[in-house]
Amino acid sequence: MKKILFLLIFLISASLVQSQVLITLLLGDKLNSDGLEFGLESGMNWTKISGLETADYARKWNLGFYFDIRIKNQWSLYTGVLVKSNFGIDNLSDTDLDVLEAKKYFHNNGDRIEGDYSLKINSFMVPVLARFKFKNHFYLEAGPQFSLMYKSWVEFESDIEGSDAIFKEYNKDKINKIDAGIMVGTGYKLFKGTGWTIGAKYYYGFVNVLKGMPGTKNSSLYIKLNIPIGAGKKPEKNK
Repeated sequence: MKKILFLLIFLISASLVQSQVLITLLLGDKLNSDGLEFGLESGMNWTKISGLETADYARKWNLGFYFDIRIKNQWSLYTGVLVKSNFGIDNLSDTDLDVLEAKKYFHNNGDRIEGDYSLKINSFMVPVLARFKFKNHFYLEAGPQFSLMYKSWVEFESDIEGSDAIFKEYNKDKINKIDAGIMVGTGYKLFKGTGWTIGAKYYYGFVNVLKGMPGTKNSSLYIKLNIPIGAGKKPEKNK
């Protein structure tokens, strides 16, 4: 029942992917108020999956929208949806490729084609974080994050006779659709607490990434920028 509920929530979110950025830009100033800040979140994350032979981080770009909802005094609830977001890992070894049952590429003469293999997982990510804002405009936050995988593949990238070549082998049937874990973060609100926010956060997943393979957990370090739409006209008040 819980899985069905999560799937319904994420499917609704997925249906808004094409229009969410436009809605953010057009309606952001109307959604912002003294008790609610709404805007865009963008940044980079360095992500990997434990339990595989390789330990190389993959670098990914993220984009989505957020709501920072004031609860009481200096406490707020931070949530939203990262709609352009990824998990994964770079430089898969032959052992990792065997675990993933992924194809290896060879020349017609039987020689191995040199190149890099990586696992890429596209997901919708929804953080639900309790945030405490200090009077000096720094904040701390912590809470769960839930993710829904909608596309996954092993990617092979190579230079073949002077041309870039990319091959994708889709494998979402081998990846668990739902991921959940804990996230902690910190950041600073610029322009005396009325403008953009820069921050960093760390995520560790509790759900196995690969079906039937314990110990394969997602983890990511995020560097982000929050851009409120139509906010920042007056300083925050701590009641």
